[in-house]
Amino acid sequence: MPMIDALIPENALTPEAETRLLKEMTDILIRAEGYEPDNANAQRVSFLFLHRPAAIFVGGAPSPSPRYRIIPSVPEGQYTDAAREGLVQQITAAIARAEGVTFEEIAPRVWVFPTEIPDGQWGAAGGIRRLPDIHAMIAGEQNRKTGEARLARRRREKARAMLVGAADAVSDRA
Repeated sequence: MPMIDALIPENALTPEAETRLLKEMTDILIRAEGYEPDNANAQRVSFLFLHRPAAIFVGGAPSPSPRYRIIPSVPEGQYTDAAREGLVQQITAAIARAEGVTFEEIAPRVWVFPTEIPDGQWGAAGGIRRLPDIHAMIAGEQNRKTGEARLARRRREKARAMLVGAADAVSDRA
């Protein structure tokens, strides 16, 4: 159930290039969640909101070239570190293709913020949708366990990071 907020300046791309980019970014996010873009259920619940910033400033002055801010959001547990890294690279490459420039040329002008919404805080269709329920809805009831496993993995990662941080804090005081 991916959602993307894409902040793209007006006329940064040709209409055709922008349309292709928006579809490509949606498909990239669906893949990052572990589904194939041809999954009709995944497509049906994937939304992209296009925002047009009134202006973009760099260091207090109008930016001389387009800047892009992409915020893909998914329920907690959907991303791995590799998925987040791949998402940033693939979206940046897609924007480079849309603009007709190299990855290296566009990379300094693209920001991608992969965001996970904590489980129990993803609201849709008038209710809270938890990751196992979303997996069952998109890929069938047999995939409910996949959602449970992903959520458990993500929570273990967060717990480990917290324990490491606490251990570092304690050892720094000694």
